[in-house]
Amino acid sequence: MERRNFLRVSATSAMAVAIAPSLVTQRLYAEDGSLFQTFEKVQLKDTDGNPLKSASLAVEENYVFHYPHVSTPAIMVNLATPAQKDIKLKAEDGTEYIYRGGLGVNGTIVAYSAICPHQLTHPQPEMSMFQYVEEKGKTLAYDKGGVFVCSSHLSAFDAKEGGKVVGGPANEGLASIILEIDAEDNMWAVAVLGPVKFQDYFDAFKDEFKKFYGNRRKAKKLTKEEAKVQPLKNFSAELIQA
Repeated sequence: MERRNFLRVSATSAMAVAIAPSLVTQRLYAEDGSLFQTFEKVQLKDTDGNPLKSASLAVEENYVFHYPHVSTPAIMVNLATPAQKDIKLKAEDGTEYIYRGGLGVNGTIVAYSAICPHQLTHPQPEMSMFQYVEEKGKTLAYDKGGVFVCSSHLSAFDAKEGGKVVGGPANEGLASIILEIDAEDNMWAVAVLGPVKFQDYFDAFKDEFKKFYGNRRKAKKLTKEEAKVQPLKNFSAELIQA
């Protein structure tokens, strides 16, 4: 099994701790108590219910799935070139953490929470103003492609560098979804690394949760056993990219 380990760094002590996500069975706390959290190990499956294979991912396609809650969207991309390794990142409160790189044979597979940390823009069934822009693409949010872009206010996040914010009004980067690939090339989501906005998200979109999930309580349920993965262009009726 390919397992994405990473280091967590305390902002005040500069101590580093090696962590294997699937071996951790309880919440771990950074100095601010929230930068790394394991969740139930969830298998990623395609829209037909078959186990998703990493080799099947198209290059630079936006794939959306919901993790760690049934309503919290994440986007996975098989990048055109490998992600950077051992990227030191900093949350808005100054807490540091380290992103160890992409997954897959070439280190090109990355996944991030698709909730913009600025004002919580996220993919919806009607439309999406949050997506990855391919390396040769253009965006008003940054001087080159290869970034996740929130087109609501033009925040940009580097897909190769752990979701680091590189443009726009966002004050911190995207949380990473920690993935694993087993010996049969099956894909699993196991944890979240980095500053998350889940509680703010649950507080802000009560009407949306009522419409799609029945109520907020149901929207907050954790994803269990499996998560359906589909191209963003199939999930959202309209994609808007600045």
